[in-house]
Amino acid sequence: MIPKETVDKIFDAANVYEVVKDYVNLKRAGVNYKGNCPFHDEKTPSFVVSPVKGIYKCFGCGAAGNSVKFVMEHEKISFPEALKLLAKKFHIEIVEEELTQEKIQENQERDSLFIVTEFAKNFFKNSLHNTDEGRNIALSYYKERGLRDDIVAKFELGWSPKKRDAFTQTALKKTYKLKFLETTGLTIVKKETNYKFDRFSERVIFPIHTLSGKVIAFGGRTLKSDKKIAKYLNSPESDIYHKSKILYGIYFAKSAIVKKDKCYMVEGYTDVISMFQSGIENVVASSGTALTTDQIKLVRRFTKNLTIIYDGDNAGIKASLRGIDLVLAQEMNVKIVFLPEGEDPDSFAQSKTTEELENYINSNEEDFIKFKTRLLADEAKSDPVKRAQLVRDIVSSIAVIPDKILRAEYIKTTSSQLKTTEAILYEEIRKILGKKYDNLKQSKFNQQQNNKTEKHLLPAETTGIFSKQNEKEIIYYLLNFGKEIISKDEDANIEVSVAEYIINEIKNENLEFKNLLYKDIFEIYEQFLKSENKFVSKYFLTHSNEKISSVVSQLISPKKELSKLWKKRGGSTEMPEQKLNESVPDAIENFKLQIVLRKAKQIKKQISDLKPEEYQEKLNPLLETLKKMDDFKIELTKYTEKLALL
Repeated sequence: MIPKETVDKIFDAANVYEVVKDYVNLKRAGVNYKGNCPFHDEKTPSFVVSPVKGIYKCFGCGAAGNSVKFVMEHEKISFPEALKLLAKKFHIEIVEEELTQEKIQENQERDSLFIVTEFAKNFFKNSLHNTDEGRNIALSYYKERGLRDDIVAKFELGWSPKKRDAFTQTALKKTYKLKFLETTGLTIVKKETNYKFDRFSERVIFPIHTLSGKVIAFGGRTLKSDKKIAKYLNSPESDIYHKSKILYGIYFAKSAIVKKDKCYMVEGYTDVISMFQSGIENVVASSGTALTTDQIKLVRRFTKNLTIIYDGDNAGIKASLRGIDLVLAQEMNVKIVFLPEGEDPDSFAQSKTTEELENYINSNEEDFIKFKTRLLADEAKSDPVKRAQLVRDIVSSIAVIPDKILRAEYIKTTSSQLKTTEAILYEEIRKILGKKYDNLKQSKFNQQQNNKTEKHLLPAETTGIFSKQNEKEIIYYLLNFGKEIISKDEDANIEVSVAEYIINEIKNENLEFKNLLYKDIFEIYEQFLKSENKFVSKYFLTHSNEKISSVVSQLISPKKELSKLWKKRGGSTEMPEQKLNESVPDAIENFKLQIVLRKAKQIKKQISDLKPEEYQEKLNPLLETLKKMDDFKIELTKYTEKLALL
C-alpha cells in the first residue's frame, strides 16, 4: 500500500498538462490546451486540458478527470499502478515490499502481465551487461552494428541466454506464475512432456514499449546463419499486446514527431534504432506487419505528415500500396522515399551524417499519389486494358480522401500525368463513392435489424419512430447554425456549439432518425465536425445523391419574412434561431419524448392484450419497463400535460 503522503506528493507533481502531452498533441487555446481525444476517434479537437483546474474533459465522448485518472483510462491499469507510473515519471520514490507469490495472485491478470514483462526486460538487460556470454556475443553484435552504449541503454536492448530455460527457471524461482509466463509468450510449455523452455533463447532482444514506456512485448533476433531458424521471433498477442495497435519506437519518437510535425515510418527494429542514433528521432516501425488503421491513428495523434521509407530493393512495395490507402482515408499527408539500391534504413543511416540523411530524405520524398501513378504507369505503357485498370487503381486511392479540395488537386495532377480528362476521373470517383454509399446504407440497415440488445434506456427496436417534422427541425439547426455557441462552461473556459450539443445528445442517448435521408445527413455532418472542413453546405449541395442535395437546398434556403399583419396583431417576431439556447434543447427533448410516448403506448397495448394465463410470466416485466420509462419522463417536465394523457 502506498502511503497517503506519497500519494499527495504524486498528485502535486503530476501536472495534468505534463502528463497528457506525452499521449496527445496539444495546442494552446487561451488558458487551456486542445487536442484530439485519445479515447475515441475524432478529427476535430474536442479534448480540452485545463492546467489551472488540473483536469481534462472531452466534449465528444464525455471522458474527464485528473492526471491519475487519465493514465488509468489510457493505460487500462489500476489506481496503484497509475500512481507508480507517475511517480517514476516525476522522480518520486515509492517504498514497496518485495512481490510474493500471494501478492501476484491478488493482482489482476492484466497487472500481472505487466509485472512479468518488466521482470523479463530487466532479466534480458542483466544477461547482456553482466554475463560473459551476453558481453561476448550480444554486446559485441550491437557494437558491430555500430550502436553506441547510450543507444543500447536507451532502447533497453538485451540478450536471452543460450540455455534453453534460463529465463523460465529464474522467473519461477522468483515466484512468477507459469500461467503469466505462458500468456506473455515468454515461456513455451510442451504439454505432452511438461517441458518448459524460453521462446527467445539465444537471441538479442528488442523490448516493445507503449506510449508511456511500459514494456508489453519483445522481438528477438537470432545471430545464427541457419536458414531453418526464423530470423526474428515476436511475442504472441495478449491482453496487453496487440501488434496491430502499436508501433515500435513510438515512446522514444513522440516528442520529436510533435516538434518536427512529421513521422518517418520504417520496417524493423534496427531501422528505428540506427536512424534515431543518426539524429532522426521522429521515426517508428510497423515491425513487419501491414500498416493498420489503429497504427495510423496512433501517428495521427501527433502529426498529419507521414513519410514511409522503403528499402532500395523492397519487393513488397506493390502489396503495401493498398494499405497506404488507409493513411489517405485518415486525411494524412503521405510521402514515399526509396533508398538507393542495396540499402535499408539501418545501413543507410549508419553511413550518413544527420544532415546528409535529412537532405536525402527531403530531396527524394515523393507524394504518394504521384508515386503510385508513376509506378503503375510504367507497367501499363501503351496497353489500353492495363491503362484502364491503372486509372481505376489510382482513382480508388483518390476516392478514399475525405477532403474534396485535396481530392480535386489530386485529380488535376493525375489527369495531367495519365493524359486523361478530369471528367473521366470524376465519373469514376462518383461511381466508387456511390457504391460505397449504397453498401454503407445496406450495412447499417442490416445492423439495425440484427441489433436487438438494449442500450441505455430504450431497446433498439424502438428506434426510428420519431416525427419526420421533428427530425427536419434538428437537421435544420445543424445545417444553418451548427457553429453557433449555445452553451459555455465559464469555469473551464469552454464553449459548446449547436452541432456539438445536438450530436452529443443524440449519440449519448442512442437516438436514431426514421427518415433515412435525414439520418445520412446527420452522419455525414458528424464526420465534417471531426474533420474541420468549412465547406459543409457546399459538400451537401454538390452531393452525388440528388435527394440529399435537394433536401439540403430546401433547408438552407432563406426564410420568408413575417407578414406585416402578423406583426401588427402583436405576434412574436422572435424566430427560434434567435434564441438557440432554448430552441435547440427543446428540439432534442421533443425528439426524446417521441420515443417515450410511443413506447409507453406499445407497452400498454401489450398489457391489455395479455391473456390471464400470461399474467404471471409477462405482466411484471412489462410493468417494470413502463416504470423505468416513467422515471425517465420525470426529466421532461415541460411535457407533463402530454404525459398525463397516457
